[in-house]
Amino acid sequence: MRVVFAGTPDFAAKHLQSVIDEGFDVVAVYTQPDRPSGRGKKINQSPVKKLSLDYNIDVFQPISLKNPEQHEILSKLNADVLIVVAYGLILPQAILEIPTYGCINVHGSELPRWRGAAPIQRAIEAGDKTTGVTIMQMDEGLDTGAMLTVSRCQIDPLETSGTLYEKLAALGCKTLIETLQQLTKGTLTAIPQNDQDCSYAHKIIKSEAEINWTESAAVIARRIRAFNPSPTCYSLIDGQRLKIWQTFTDTDHPDRRGSTGEILSASSEGLLIQCGGQSCLVIKEIQLAGKSRLPVAEILKSKADLFACGKILGV
Repeated sequence: MRVVFAGTPDFAAKHLQSVIDEGFDVVAVYTQPDRPSGRGKKINQSPVKKLSLDYNIDVFQPISLKNPEQHEILSKLNADVLIVVAYGLILPQAILEIPTYGCINVHGSELPRWRGAAPIQRAIEAGDKTTGVTIMQMDEGLDTGAMLTVSRCQIDPLETSGTLYEKLAALGCKTLIETLQQLTKGTLTAIPQNDQDCSYAHKIIKSEAEINWTESAAVIARRIRAFNPSPTCYSLIDGQRLKIWQTFTDTDHPDRRGSTGEILSASSEGLLIQCGGQSCLVIKEIQLAGKSRLPVAEILKSKADLFACGKILGV
């Protein structure tokens, strides 16, 4: 099977590595153009490009795939299948029709539950108990194609998007290889999605990361886990930005009451914060601007005054 692979971030690179390791003939790779990033605005190659160059695989980096010239380039590769994993470009119908088996996409959700850009984060934020990876036959819609293979996994109570990302990457690689093997045997059955069951996983924007303490502790705790490690939830204290990495909802102090965002207690157990709906949240791990992330117990040794009882977060 002649494979063309299209992807950009580390999640995609893991899948490309699995396809290479399994012995499939990867004849070319498509990835996003090199772009400046970081404080120094250094031009960086994508993880997929770096991996491809290690294996001497031809790399294409078009700005768009709508140009007929790009269609001709793909046609000449004589691909049996085009695998798409977090590529970042829209594939027009003309591209979808070129490979023998069409284009298949690895999506980090149990479709049609979460379509869109941020299915991993939105699943945790919504409090879903399970998620998964779907391999779908691509069409012109956004994650609307028929499902070829679905693999499921549990979302653990303290799961972050970082830990779930690793879990789904491993699951996705395994599922992709199984799908390719079945594709060559002709044993796959494409199952249409039920559009009525879908939700849209909107792209995460940085403004969402600022905590609204009027929300319930359960909602805040889920969002903190969903945005860990990026963009990382935060609040303000005495004008300083405070990143919040680890929390849990408090059930031991149902009678504690204070103003929204108020520090009710500060101890080695953490910061007890008043939230909306008469609920409380315990903050276990934080990070002050320019500092390392540390347990609250460690920071209180030198910053106890900053986190004194009665202080209000978010002001």
